[in-house]
Amino acid sequence: MPAEAAALSAGPLRRVARVVLLDPKDRVLLLHGHEPGNLADDWWFTPGGGVEGDETREQAALRELREETGITEVELGPVLWERVCSFPFAGRRWDQDEWYYLARTSQTAIAAEGLTELERRSVAGARWWTCRELAEAHETVYPTRLAELLHRLLGEGPPDRPEILDTEIV
Repeated sequence: MPAEAAALSAGPLRRVARVVLLDPKDRVLLLHGHEPGNLADDWWFTPGGGVEGDETREQAALRELREETGITEVELGPVLWERVCSFPFAGRRWDQDEWYYLARTSQTAIAAEGLTELERRSVAGARWWTCRELAEAHETVYPTRLAELLHRLLGEGPPDRPEILDTEIV
């Protein structure tokens, strides 16, 4: 078993809620993150984060969206995808069980005023992406198949039950 896989199975997974937020033009909102102190080690990702205390994943999704973007006018939909991932960030390994919720909003202005100290050091901004822009992007985007998944979502609508994505170990 590779060291990464051993690390993934060694402890409990962090429960995470992520949001695939679409605007009226079917653009998806992604945050631009980077390793603290290294702007060159960067990627794009959906808003979201860890479940806190006894909150539900739905509550965590809406809280994280509010904290990271300032967007509160949201219609939260079903869970689209689930995945397990493991990645190094800020000097430690993060092992996560992520649920991706579909959400819609007409509120497109971003005001990231609720970021944690670590997020302030590692989030460089946000951008609304079209499906085509994502498909043509050369940047790193998580989950890695987001362009394909978004294309299918926009063409076919949400799945009847969450799709289980491949485990990603970085």
